[in-house]
Amino acid sequence: MAFHKPEKIARLVVEDGIQKVRLPLSKMLMLGFLGGAFISLGFLLYIRVIGNLPQNWGSLVSIIGGSVFPIGLILVVLAGGELVTGNMLSVSMALYAKKISLKHVASNWFWITLANFGGALFVAYFFGHIVGLTESGPYLTKTIWIAQEKLHDSFIQSLISAIGCNWLVCLAIWLAYGVEDFIGKVLGIWFPIMAIVIMGFQQVVANMFIISAGIFAGELSWIDFSSNIIPVFIGNVIGGSGFVGFTYFTCYKKQNSEDINKVSLYKTEFLK
Repeated sequence: MAFHKPEKIARLVVEDGIQKVRLPLSKMLMLGFLGGAFISLGFLLYIRVIGNLPQNWGSLVSIIGGSVFPIGLILVVLAGGELVTGNMLSVSMALYAKKISLKHVASNWFWITLANFGGALFVAYFFGHIVGLTESGPYLTKTIWIAQEKLHDSFIQSLISAIGCNWLVCLAIWLAYGVEDFIGKVLGIWFPIMAIVIMGFQQVVANMFIISAGIFAGELSWIDFSSNIIPVFIGNVIGGSGFVGFTYFTCYKKQNSEDINKVSLYKTEFLK
Protein backbone atom coordinates (compact mmCIF):
# COMPACT_ATOMS: atom_id res chain seq x y z
CA MET A 1 0.00 0.00 0.00
CA ALA A 2 1.73 3.15 -1.24
CA PHE A 3 1.71 6.27 0.92
CA HIS A 4 2.95 9.86 0.73
CA LYS A 5 5.78 11.24 2.80
CA PRO A 6 4.87 13.89 5.41
CA GLU A 7 6.38 16.63 3.22
CA LYS A 8 3.90 15.87 0.44
CA ILE A 9 1.01 15.48 2.85
CA ALA A 10 1.74 18.99 4.20
CA ARG A 11 1.56 20.40 0.66
CA LEU A 12 -1.70 18.56 -0.07
CA VAL A 13 -3.26 19.84 3.15
CA VAL A 14 -2.32 23.46 2.35
CA GLU A 15 -3.73 23.17 -1.16
CA ASP A 16 -6.94 21.64 0.16
CA GLY A 17 -7.28 24.39 2.76
CA ILE A 18 -7.10 26.97 -0.01
CA GLN A 19 -9.80 25.18 -1.97
CA LYS A 20 -12.05 24.99 1.08
CA VAL A 21 -12.19 28.76 1.53
CA ARG A 22 -12.79 29.17 -2.21
CA LEU A 23 -16.06 27.23 -2.01
CA PRO A 24 -19.21 29.27 -2.71
CA LEU A 25 -21.32 29.83 0.40
CA SER A 26 -24.09 27.59 -0.91
CA LYS A 27 -21.67 24.66 -1.24
CA MET A 28 -20.15 25.38 2.16
CA LEU A 29 -23.59 25.18 3.76
CA MET A 30 -24.68 22.03 1.94
CA LEU A 31 -21.41 20.18 2.52
CA GLY A 32 -21.27 21.45 6.10
CA PHE A 33 -24.78 20.14 6.70
CA LEU A 34 -23.68 16.75 5.40
CA GLY A 35 -20.57 16.82 7.58
CA GLY A 36 -22.59 17.46 10.73
CA ALA A 37 -25.16 14.83 9.75
CA PHE A 38 -22.52 12.19 8.99
CA ILE A 39 -20.77 12.62 12.36
CA SER A 40 -24.16 12.49 14.08
CA LEU A 41 -25.13 9.32 12.22
CA GLY A 42 -21.89 7.76 13.42
CA PHE A 43 -22.77 8.74 17.00
CA LEU A 44 -26.33 7.45 16.55
CA LEU A 45 -24.98 4.12 15.32
CA TYR A 46 -22.69 4.02 18.37
CA ILE A 47 -25.68 4.47 20.69
CA ARG A 48 -27.73 1.80 18.94
CA VAL A 49 -24.85 -0.67 19.10
CA ILE A 50 -23.94 -0.22 22.78
CA GLY A 51 -27.42 0.54 24.15
CA ASN A 52 -28.27 -3.05 24.98
CA LEU A 53 -24.79 -4.34 25.83
CA PRO A 54 -24.31 -5.58 29.42
CA GLN A 55 -22.54 -3.06 31.64
CA ASN A 56 -20.42 -5.81 33.19
CA TRP A 57 -18.60 -6.10 29.86
CA GLY A 58 -16.62 -3.06 30.97
CA SER A 59 -14.17 -1.62 28.45
CA LEU A 60 -15.33 -4.08 25.80
CA VAL A 61 -18.47 -1.95 25.40
CA SER A 62 -16.35 1.07 24.46
CA ILE A 63 -14.26 -1.00 22.07
CA ILE A 64 -17.33 -2.35 20.28
CA GLY A 65 -18.93 1.09 20.10
CA GLY A 66 -15.67 2.68 19.03
CA SER A 67 -15.38 0.24 16.16
CA VAL A 68 -18.53 1.62 14.48
CA PHE A 69 -18.28 5.33 15.34
CA PRO A 70 -15.60 6.10 12.67
CA ILE A 71 -18.20 5.67 9.90
CA GLY A 72 -19.03 9.37 10.41
CA LEU A 73 -15.60 10.73 9.49
CA ILE A 74 -15.17 8.09 6.79
CA LEU A 75 -18.30 9.44 5.10
CA VAL A 76 -17.10 13.02 5.48
CA VAL A 77 -13.72 12.28 3.88
CA LEU A 78 -14.71 9.74 1.21
CA ALA A 79 -18.33 10.59 0.37
CA GLY A 80 -17.80 14.34 0.67
CA GLY A 81 -18.57 16.78 3.45
CA GLU A 82 -17.15 19.74 5.33
CA LEU A 83 -16.31 19.40 9.01
CA VAL A 84 -15.13 22.34 11.07
CA THR A 85 -12.78 20.20 13.17
CA GLY A 86 -11.07 18.96 10.01
CA ASN A 87 -10.90 22.47 8.60
CA MET A 88 -9.08 23.51 11.75
CA LEU A 89 -6.19 21.59 10.23
CA SER A 90 -6.33 22.36 6.51
CA VAL A 91 -7.51 25.96 6.60
CA SER A 92 -5.07 26.80 9.40
CA MET A 93 -2.16 25.37 7.45
CA ALA A 94 -3.16 27.47 4.43
CA LEU A 95 -3.08 30.49 6.76
CA TYR A 96 0.37 29.55 8.06
CA ALA A 97 1.54 29.30 4.45
CA LYS A 98 0.25 32.87 3.94
CA LYS A 99 -2.08 31.82 1.14
CA ILE A 100 -5.24 33.03 2.87
CA SER A 101 -6.02 35.63 5.50
CA LEU A 102 -7.38 35.33 9.02
CA LYS A 103 -10.66 36.73 7.70
CA HIS A 104 -11.02 33.72 5.39
CA VAL A 105 -10.31 31.34 8.26
CA ALA A 106 -12.95 32.99 10.47
CA SER A 107 -15.52 33.03 7.68
CA ASN A 108 -14.97 29.38 6.79
CA TRP A 109 -15.10 28.20 10.38
CA PHE A 110 -18.23 30.26 11.11
CA TRP A 111 -20.28 28.98 8.18
CA ILE A 112 -19.09 25.38 8.46
CA THR A 113 -19.79 25.34 12.21
CA LEU A 114 -23.29 26.70 11.59
CA ALA A 115 -23.94 24.14 8.87
CA ASN A 116 -22.51 21.30 10.99
CA PHE A 117 -24.90 22.34 13.75
CA GLY A 118 -27.79 22.18 11.29
CA GLY A 119 -26.83 18.65 10.27
CA ALA A 120 -26.46 17.55 13.90
CA LEU A 121 -29.84 19.04 14.83
CA PHE A 122 -31.48 17.32 11.88
CA VAL A 123 -30.27 13.87 12.92
CA ALA A 124 -30.95 14.47 16.62
CA TYR A 125 -34.50 15.71 16.01
CA PHE A 126 -35.78 13.62 13.12
CA PHE A 127 -33.96 10.33 13.66
CA GLY A 128 -33.38 10.57 17.40
CA HIS A 129 -36.60 12.28 18.57
CA ILE A 130 -39.25 11.74 15.88
CA VAL A 131 -38.23 8.20 14.90
CA GLY A 132 -37.26 7.54 18.53
CA LEU A 133 -33.83 6.05 17.99
CA THR A 134 -32.42 7.89 21.02
CA GLU A 135 -35.62 7.98 23.07
CA SER A 136 -36.68 4.38 23.49
CA GLY A 137 -35.78 2.06 26.36
CA PRO A 138 -32.08 1.61 27.03
CA TYR A 139 -31.14 3.95 24.17
CA LEU A 140 -32.65 6.93 25.99
CA THR A 141 -30.80 5.96 29.15
CA LYS A 142 -27.53 5.67 27.23
CA THR A 143 -28.08 8.96 25.37
CA ILE A 144 -28.73 10.92 28.55
CA TRP A 145 -25.85 9.24 30.38
CA ILE A 146 -23.38 10.11 27.59
CA ALA A 147 -24.62 13.70 27.35
CA GLN A 148 -24.43 14.21 31.10
CA GLU A 149 -20.91 12.78 31.17
CA LYS A 150 -19.91 15.46 28.64
CA LEU A 151 -21.56 18.17 30.74
CA HIS A 152 -20.09 16.89 34.00
CA ASP A 153 -16.58 18.02 33.01
CA SER A 154 -15.44 21.47 34.10
CA PHE A 155 -14.52 24.15 31.56
CA ILE A 156 -10.82 23.27 31.70
CA GLN A 157 -11.48 19.51 31.62
CA SER A 158 -13.70 19.90 28.56
CA LEU A 159 -11.10 22.10 26.86
CA ILE A 160 -8.24 19.68 27.48
CA SER A 161 -10.34 16.69 26.46
CA ALA A 162 -11.21 18.53 23.24
CA ILE A 163 -7.52 19.16 22.54
CA GLY A 164 -6.88 15.43 22.69
CA CYS A 165 -9.88 14.74 20.50
CA ASN A 166 -8.98 17.01 17.62
CA TRP A 167 -5.34 16.06 17.85
CA LEU A 168 -6.47 12.55 16.92
CA VAL A 169 -9.18 13.66 14.47
CA CYS A 170 -6.68 15.73 12.51
CA LEU A 171 -4.11 12.94 12.63
CA ALA A 172 -6.78 10.67 11.13
CA ILE A 173 -7.34 13.22 8.36
CA TRP A 174 -3.58 13.63 7.93
CA LEU A 175 -3.25 9.87 7.44
CA ALA A 176 -6.12 9.92 4.94
CA TYR A 177 -4.25 12.54 2.89
CA GLY A 178 -1.26 10.22 2.97
CA VAL A 179 -2.77 7.48 0.82
CA GLU A 180 -4.69 7.38 -2.46
CA ASP A 181 -6.61 4.09 -2.20
CA PHE A 182 -10.00 3.65 -0.54
CA ILE A 183 -8.98 0.97 1.97
CA GLY A 184 -5.90 2.93 3.02
CA LYS A 185 -7.98 6.00 3.78
CA VAL A 186 -10.52 3.96 5.75
CA LEU A 187 -7.81 2.37 7.89
CA GLY A 188 -6.04 5.70 8.38
CA ILE A 189 -9.26 7.20 9.75
CA TRP A 190 -10.53 4.18 11.65
CA PHE A 191 -8.00 3.66 14.43
CA PRO A 192 -7.49 7.28 15.62
CA ILE A 193 -11.28 7.83 15.74
CA MET A 194 -11.80 4.56 17.54
CA ALA A 195 -9.23 5.72 20.10
CA ILE A 196 -11.16 8.97 20.63
CA VAL A 197 -14.32 7.07 21.52
CA ILE A 198 -12.57 4.64 23.86
CA MET A 199 -10.85 7.50 25.72
CA GLY A 200 -14.03 9.59 25.87
CA PHE A 201 -12.57 12.73 24.31
CA GLN A 202 -14.89 15.58 23.32
CA GLN A 203 -15.57 16.79 19.78
CA VAL A 204 -17.71 19.85 19.14
CA VAL A 205 -19.86 18.44 16.31
CA ALA A 206 -20.44 15.12 18.07
CA ASN A 207 -21.48 17.06 21.19
CA MET A 208 -23.86 19.16 19.11
CA PHE A 209 -25.69 15.93 18.35
CA ILE A 210 -25.65 14.15 21.70
CA ILE A 211 -26.52 17.19 23.84
CA SER A 212 -29.25 18.25 21.39
CA ALA A 213 -30.67 14.71 21.59
CA GLY A 214 -30.80 15.11 25.37
CA ILE A 215 -32.55 18.47 24.97
CA PHE A 216 -35.18 17.03 22.61
CA ALA A 217 -35.74 14.26 25.16
CA GLY A 218 -36.55 16.93 27.75
CA GLU A 219 -33.61 16.11 30.02
CA LEU A 220 -31.17 18.95 29.22
CA SER A 221 -31.28 22.64 28.30
CA TRP A 222 -29.71 24.96 25.74
CA ILE A 223 -27.77 26.56 28.60
CA ASP A 224 -26.16 23.17 29.17
CA PHE A 225 -25.42 23.07 25.46
CA SER A 226 -23.64 26.43 25.33
CA SER A 227 -21.65 25.76 28.51
CA ASN A 228 -20.11 22.70 26.83
CA ILE A 229 -19.77 23.78 23.21
CA ILE A 230 -17.63 26.86 23.95
CA PRO A 231 -14.72 25.14 25.75
CA VAL A 232 -14.89 22.14 23.42
CA PHE A 233 -14.68 24.35 20.34
CA ILE A 234 -11.68 26.20 21.76
CA GLY A 235 -9.97 22.93 22.67
CA ASN A 236 -10.63 21.50 19.21
CA VAL A 237 -9.02 24.58 17.66
CA ILE A 238 -5.90 24.13 19.78
CA GLY A 239 -5.68 20.43 19.04
CA GLY A 240 -6.22 20.71 15.28
CA SER A 241 -4.65 24.04 14.39
CA GLY A 242 -1.85 23.86 16.94
CA PHE A 243 -0.84 20.34 17.84
CA VAL A 244 -1.19 19.05 14.27
CA GLY A 245 -1.38 21.98 11.84
CA PHE A 246 1.23 24.29 13.31
CA THR A 247 3.60 21.51 14.30
CA TYR A 248 3.65 19.82 10.91
CA PHE A 249 3.73 23.07 8.97
CA THR A 250 6.70 24.24 11.02
CA CYS A 251 8.51 20.94 10.51
CA TYR A 252 7.93 20.68 6.76
CA LYS A 253 7.54 24.25 5.51
CA LYS A 254 11.11 24.47 4.18
CA GLN A 255 10.80 21.29 2.18
CA ASN A 256 7.51 22.50 0.72
CA SER A 257 8.24 26.20 0.26
CA GLU A 258 8.72 26.01 -3.51
CA ASP A 259 5.67 23.80 -4.07
CA ILE A 260 3.45 25.80 -1.75
CA ASN A 261 4.46 29.10 -3.30
CA LYS A 262 3.14 27.87 -6.62
CA VAL A 263 -0.34 27.97 -5.14
CA SER A 264 -1.48 31.57 -4.84
CA LEU A 265 -4.92 32.42 -3.69
CA TYR A 266 -4.29 36.14 -3.54
CA LYS A 267 -4.14 36.35 -7.32
CA THR A 268 -7.78 35.34 -7.64
CA GLU A 269 -10.59 37.81 -8.02
CA PHE A 270 -12.22 36.11 -5.04
CA LEU A 271 -9.85 37.82 -2.61
CA LYS A 272 -10.08 41.32 -4.07
